Amino acid sequence: MKRSKLFAAIMTMAVAASMMTGCGGNKEAAVTTAAAPAATEAATEAAKAEEPKKEDTSGGAGALVGVAMPTKDLQRWNQDGENMKKQLEAAGYQVDLQYASNDVQTQVSQVENMISNGCEILVIASIDGSSLGEPLGQAKEAGIPVIAYDRLLMNTDAVSYYATFDNYMVGQKQGEYLVDVLELKTSTEPKNIELFTGDPADNNCVFFFGGAMDVLQPYIDEGKLVVKSGQTAFEQVATANWDSEKSQNRMDTIIAGNYSDGTVLHAVMCSNDSTALGVENALASSYVGDYPVITGQDCDVANVKNMLVGKQAMSIFKDTRTLATQVVKMVDAVMQGGTAEVNDTKTYDNGTGVIPTYLCEPVAVTIDNYKEMLIDSGYYTEDQIK
Repeated sequence: MKRSKLFAAIMTMAVAASMMTGCGGNKEAAVTTAAAPAATEAATEAAKAEEPKKEDTSGGAGALVGVAMPTKDLQRWNQDGENMKKQLEAAGYQVDLQYASNDVQTQVSQVENMISNGCEILVIASIDGSSLGEPLGQAKEAGIPVIAYDRLLMNTDAVSYYATFDNYMVGQKQGEYLVDVLELKTSTEPKNIELFTGDPADNNCVFFFGGAMDVLQPYIDEGKLVVKSGQTAFEQVATANWDSEKSQNRMDTIIAGNYSDGTVLHAVMCSNDSTALGVENALASSYVGDYPVITGQDCDVANVKNMLVGKQAMSIFKDTRTLATQVVKMVDAVMQGGTAEVNDTKTYDNGTGVIPTYLCEPVAVTIDNYKEMLIDSGYYTEDQIK
């Protein structure tokens, strides 16, 4: 029955009921009058059932989520992106996943396209945390929530939430590992160390390097740790784009100027695995002394392999599956009109105010626990790290 016919039937029943009620209030009229609301309700429900149903994807599962990742050149970002896409799709969302080849303008264009293509929420791991002001302004104007992923988006009030690992703790764990393995608390013999961190445009570096140096600086001040190159300032030890070749070139120069005469290099504090890999390549080509203790972060396959053969002592494991799971929960909460879970509301100020943040805890991985953390957990297979 068409909607117009149903509406006419409803009106006929209502008129008939009123006429019978007005004619004298007999028993039969009373029964008819009492039945009229029920008939009206039934007809209304029938009319609703006849209406075409529209699928509502706004504000929930089925919505389009834009995921912007910095590059495919580093293993960890491939894992981050794929883990996020897999979990978001499993939750019923559509996903526009883009990698920007470490080119800022490419990422700007990608985020702008996500906005124009109808993404209802954005998850962004930036190349340069301060470079996305224009597209983020467009997102805010369009009412599109933004979640900063792993790297804080700086100097913009368009960011709703930040999800990352405890990056200060990453540096702390690296520093504490070096203190223990070099026996700095009890040793009276000075140990030589060199320092490498990542891209100065990545706000996380401030936390990685700061956490490590808060542990190591007292030993440098005491003379228990000696930086032969003299390079200790953040600007001196930063590595643009976290590039392995750049860290290798710098390490080659440091070796030539400070360790080519047989001076022992006891340790290299590297903030992540790509810088560590460059250092390890330089050591293989130009260093002849006792092999140093080297730290890292991300547990990349190449670095885990180096760990197994003694070329890297440890790496910080940040299980991207854990972070992806938390971000999916955040997306879901926001898209349902709720408030996302956070556990830090004091630390991460992006220049416009403190961004509500969820921090996941990193774990130190060594030769002693790599199997439990990386293989038994299903993060890698044995074949991947042979």
